[in-house]
Amino acid sequence: MSASKYAQPERRPAVVAGASSGIGAETARALAGSGFPVALGARRTDRCEELAAAIRADGGEAVAHPLDVSSDESVADFAAKVQADLGDVEVVISNAGLVGPGRLLKVGTERFGRELDVNLVGPYRLLHTFVPGMVERRRGDILFVSSDVALRARPFMSAYSAGKSGLEGLVESLQMELEGTGVRASVVRPGPTWSEMGGDWDADEAAFVLDQWVRFGLARHPHFLKARAIADAITTVVSAPRGVHISPVDVNPEAPVEEPS
Repeated sequence: MSASKYAQPERRPAVVAGASSGIGAETARALAGSGFPVALGARRTDRCEELAAAIRADGGEAVAHPLDVSSDESVADFAAKVQADLGDVEVVISNAGLVGPGRLLKVGTERFGRELDVNLVGPYRLLHTFVPGMVERRRGDILFVSSDVALRARPFMSAYSAGKSGLEGLVESLQMELEGTGVRASVVRPGPTWSEMGGDWDADEAAFVLDQWVRFGLARHPHFLKARAIADAITTVVSAPRGVHISPVDVNPEAPVEEPS
C-alpha cells in the first residue's frame, strides 16, 4: 500500500458519547488537548456545554449537543448537527453506559432491557450511524469503552456484565467485517475506576455489592483508577499511525505498594 493511503487528515473531528462526566468528560479533554476537534454528546447537555466552553477557553475546538444512545432519532439528529459543525467525523468514542445494583432474579425485564439497550444496542446505533461514512473514506476509528466485567462477570450488577460481554462480541465481529477498509474498531477495557457511574446507588446496596466482589475474589485491592488514565489510553489508541491497530487495551489500577517485610 502506498504511503498516501496511510495518511491521516490534519483535522480529525471526534465524537465522544457519554461525555457529561467521568471517563467521557476526561476523554473529551484529552482528545481536545491532543488537537482533535471534539463533539460532546450526552443526555445531560448542560454539563457537556460547560465542558465544551472550558475546552474552547483553553484553545480547543468543541461543540455539544443532546445525545441519547437509546434513541435512533437522537443519534441521527446528533450526527447531523456534528456534521454541520465539524465536518466528517473521523473518530467515535462509544462510552455511554448504564448500571444499577440488583439481583438478576429481581431486577425485572424492563430494567434489564433498558440497561442492555444503553450498553449494547446504543453502541450499535453509533456504529450504524458513523461507520459507513468512514468506510467510504477508507479511514476512521471507532472505539468502544468496555469493562473488565466482560472477561470476569461481577454479581449483582443486573445486565451490565451481560451487556459488556455482548459488546465485545459485537466488536470482534465488526473488526473482521472491517478488515481491508482502513477503519479500526477498538476496545479499551477499564478496571475499577472512580466515576459518577454507580454514584446514585443506595449506600447499603453499594456496600453489599462490594462485599460480594471481595467474596468472589473480584476486588483484590482497594485502589481505583482516575478517569484520566482511561482517557489517556483512549487517546493513544485513536492517535496510533495508520497501519497500526491497538486493541484490546486493559487498563487496571496498580495495587498499593507494600513495605518490605
